Amino acid sequence: MTIGFIGLGIMGRPMAKNLIKAGYQLAVYDKFAKFDDLTALGAAGGSSNRDIAAKSDVIITMLPNSPHVKEAVLGQEGVIESIKPGTILVDMSSIAPAASQEVGAALKEKGVAFLDAPVSGGEPKAIDGTLAIMVGGDKAVFEKVKPILEKMGSSVILVGDVGSGNVTKLANQIIVALNIAAVSEAFVLATKAGVNPQAVFDAIKGGLAGSTVMNAKVPMILDGNFKPGFRIELHIKDLQNALDTAHNLGAPIPLTASVMETLQGLKTDGYGQNDHSAIVRFYEKLAGVEVRK
Repeated sequence: MTIGFIGLGIMGRPMAKNLIKAGYQLAVYDKFAKFDDLTALGAAGGSSNRDIAAKSDVIITMLPNSPHVKEAVLGQEGVIESIKPGTILVDMSSIAPAASQEVGAALKEKGVAFLDAPVSGGEPKAIDGTLAIMVGGDKAVFEKVKPILEKMGSSVILVGDVGSGNVTKLANQIIVALNIAAVSEAFVLATKAGVNPQAVFDAIKGGLAGSTVMNAKVPMILDGNFKPGFRIELHIKDLQNALDTAHNLGAPIPLTASVMETLQGLKTDGYGQNDHSAIVRFYEKLAGVEVRK
């Protein structure tokens, strides 16, 4: 079996490496990035999305947003031009649920099964193969590729039909963004009051306020380390998809809209490439303090 892997960015590259390490034969391609490191590990290089589809039994896409997935799969020289009936395509990108359903419907006409399977955990968990993977699609198809997904994630859960994987990811991204914003407000307040933020972290991380998000992001904030595991500009993309989906469904999400404006302000200030833990910079600027050790 050959797995085609399209999209070798911050997340896709280590995910592909984990599949190679697990013994799978990969064919890889990225329109904008070199992949010599992967071919050096034994992967076959591709010349286009169409080329990858012709070589593969299972295809994984890991791309930035809905337009990129639609171009790679449905566009000129796209996967759909050469994909074989019976192939399974797993899109692990974080995109709009409606886009997942559109791509899935187009592939179904070609006799191709489709799953949307976005991930959470950022670059560190992509590297160590412990991503949370939330999957939408047919259960029988899911069971066929679950062993592959388990080489990239420690949690692989089928949540419903096609599109529900990305609905779940949007819920995840809302919670993460609001959690970081709450942490930022709280630690700026503590710092402004003259209380050591490291001591505050040590005191509350084991209580009800503790969270995976706080444990991951507060140490970065205290070190002033905003090297991206997940960039602000990508979180903006996810929250825009959340807002669009919510508006279409008639489900108000006012807190998400508020954090979106914070992220947009940070992007305007030149922090779009920073990790989303840099949400704290917005509150630091307002209060005139820095939350550091």
